[in-house]
Amino acid sequence: MSGYILAIDQGTTSTRAIVFDGKMKVAGVGQKEFTQHYPKPGWVEHDPEEIWSSVLFTVRKAIEAAGITAKDIAALGITNQRETVVVWDRETGKPIHNAIVWQDRRTASYCEKLKRQDLERLFTRHTGLLLDPYFSGTKLSWLLTNVKGARARAGKGNLCFGTIDTFLIWRLTGGKSFVTDATNASRTLMYNIGSNEWDRQLLDILRVPAAMLPDVKDCAADFGITDPSLFGAAIPILGVAGDQQAATIGQACFERGMMKSTYGTGCFALLNTGADMVRSRNRLLTTIAYRLNGETTYALEGSIFIAGAAVQWLRDGLKTIQRASDSGELAAKADPMQEVYLVPAFTGLGAPYWDPDARGAIFGLTRNTGPEEIVRAALEAVCYQSRDLLDAMHKDWRNGSGQDTVLRVDGGMVASDWTMQRLADLLNAPVDRPTILETTALGAAWLAGSRAGVWPDRAGFAKAWARDRRFEPDMDDRTRNAKLKGWKNAVARTLSTR
Repeated sequence: MSGYILAIDQGTTSTRAIVFDGKMKVAGVGQKEFTQHYPKPGWVEHDPEEIWSSVLFTVRKAIEAAGITAKDIAALGITNQRETVVVWDRETGKPIHNAIVWQDRRTASYCEKLKRQDLERLFTRHTGLLLDPYFSGTKLSWLLTNVKGARARAGKGNLCFGTIDTFLIWRLTGGKSFVTDATNASRTLMYNIGSNEWDRQLLDILRVPAAMLPDVKDCAADFGITDPSLFGAAIPILGVAGDQQAATIGQACFERGMMKSTYGTGCFALLNTGADMVRSRNRLLTTIAYRLNGETTYALEGSIFIAGAAVQWLRDGLKTIQRASDSGELAAKADPMQEVYLVPAFTGLGAPYWDPDARGAIFGLTRNTGPEEIVRAALEAVCYQSRDLLDAMHKDWRNGSGQDTVLRVDGGMVASDWTMQRLADLLNAPVDRPTILETTALGAAWLAGSRAGVWPDRAGFAKAWARDRRFEPDMDDRTRNAKLKGWKNAVARTLSTR
């Protein structure tokens, strides 16, 4: 059997399909952006049909670019934007509404209502999550309430709910497979991560009929076989994981204490805590890192809403740079005597603050402040926020020593040597950048490839992980501590309640 593996990486703004060869190298890529819909302030939607079309287009493109046919592909892995909700008709397969995206804030008031009923502790105890519009459950409840007849149809078993992976698997298999994996299920606010099952108590609170929920499988499992008419041959779907979990796998963070951070539009850091389901006291999320062979591995997760988006703001909003890649070069020219802090709370602050009403601000401006200092402040903000997450993780998980943390990084921002060096300096920990930056797709591909028996097992894959460069801390303690103190002061001034 060939070692070719196809990975579908269905993201928030675009869909990518990547064919990897038997040596786990990229052989062909297809990518297509799709439309973002903003029907009201704070609302974000996607057209599921457009997502489906983008998947078909990119898969065909990737296969063609690799110079192979679908018959040469041993297995398919899927990774996806998490928390985004699709509901469709079980008979026709047609969505009843646009997908409600993870960024959507329409259920903020509903979350506040549930908090006032003192229900957040219950949700957190069962799911590891906070009551926030970010997660799927309240979005699903909104759809069932606001789409005419939806709740009654769902109760009769006529509607299906899924995160994007479930919807794609349904379509790819011609409606034969209605499944998800444990990582995506764990982000819904409806899945008990201790007992590994849909939680009846939480379903009752959210008024979600159990009949509309998919079966939950391990991350490497038999999810179904693609309809041969789609790509010219039937391809077994053998791996599924939410995007941040897939990146954790792609970075080979299989050991307790290993940590990865993905720097895209936002930043998502995951710390592998092994079999320990660590209850956060610092507003981090407890989540499933992966489930393999029936064994669940947990993680602490911290979410930063604005990372690469701050660089986009410098380019498109302030117009201080022409290209994102210019940011590191400009930051290096900043006056070291000026301490300027940018708190990028453009959409509130994520972990560990979880303050949706916080707003962005710049502190420390003087008459001499120019574009260089502003750009440096934006890049440093990403590093400071990463330090906030790391500190919170070490407070929560006493089994891990902060002294031996090595951060594995991926995402668009990691191409900047200046930013990665400043990250190592402010974390006071080494930062490893891998040779393969397609870590999310690689993680999904490994799940499928290892299941198919054509790629290495966990130990073999971890051994094959290769580092492009390690960034070692090179900042004295006094400077670091002064900078961190200034950051904490700046954040405190932006919080809505203080």
